[in-house]
Amino acid sequence: MSLAFVFPGQGSQQVGMGKALAEAFPEAGAVFREADEALGFPLSKLCFEGPESELQLTAITQPAILTTSVAAWRVLAARGLRPAWVAGHSLGEYSALVAAGTLSLAEAVVAVRRRGQYMQEAVPVGQGAMAAILALDLPGVEKACAEAAQGEVVSPANINSPGQVVIAGHAAAVDRAMEACKAAGARRAVRLPVSAPFHCALMRPAQSRLAADLAALSFRDLEVPLVNNVDARVVRTGNEARDGLVRQVSASVLWQPSVELLVKEGVDTFVEVGPGTVLTGLIKKIAKGARTFNVDDPSSLAAWTTAAASSAGA
Repeated sequence: MSLAFVFPGQGSQQVGMGKALAEAFPEAGAVFREADEALGFPLSKLCFEGPESELQLTAITQPAILTTSVAAWRVLAARGLRPAWVAGHSLGEYSALVAAGTLSLAEAVVAVRRRGQYMQEAVPVGQGAMAAILALDLPGVEKACAEAAQGEVVSPANINSPGQVVIAGHAAAVDRAMEACKAAGARRAVRLPVSAPFHCALMRPAQSRLAADLAALSFRDLEVPLVNNVDARVVRTGNEARDGLVRQVSASVLWQPSVELLVKEGVDTFVEVGPGTVLTGLIKKIAKGARTFNVDDPSSLAAWTTAAASSAGA
């Protein structure tokens, strides 16, 4: 078995996330206490109890998902469960780098809180938008965006899986691109309930601000190789990891190519570490022969460890 741990990004948050892990495993509870101390406010309470309206704020969502993901990873690590590879979707790349020993939890949780603030402040609410385009290939989406831009910004933001591309940009341009995609044969084009247009050129002000913060951190070389978002290539050094985190803010998330590279490298089992099963669903569409699991509470941990033990004994 060649194992990759993959870590979810924004959109996987839900009230109650991490609570069962923190109650069942001391190492998970310690992660939430570390994050609360680093941030100076009770993030754990927002994760466990909400309110949902506050948990949905980008500057809260990002550290909340990272903390929950790292808590799940610490539980796995405490049981000697270690991957050959790591990757994360957008924000999830920070969780992956904590797991790879590049950043501490405290460093990462402060960085992603600022990342969320910068991304939210880059574009006034209502001026940007994102939309999911279903069942239209990437060249078709790119052509529709080019036609719809009309001097504004709209481009592919997330290359998620065969038949699922997310676009981002100015709200009016996104609306035009949605219509162009449907005219080109897309089965659906759906506006996403997000507060900012992530992973497009409108995020460059946020990228510049984040670059200064990340430059002040010491990125250690990776103990486990990462396949990064911005290039879908293998990263092993701290400097490469930092560079990828900076550039990913305004660049497309190359999730499908990243998973395809992991499969090419021999990965046959993917474990989504953190809240939800978004990545598990995408991987099933990209790597049809791979085994997929998720770990975000005691029952899902038990399900995977049982399956892993069964596979090892087969």
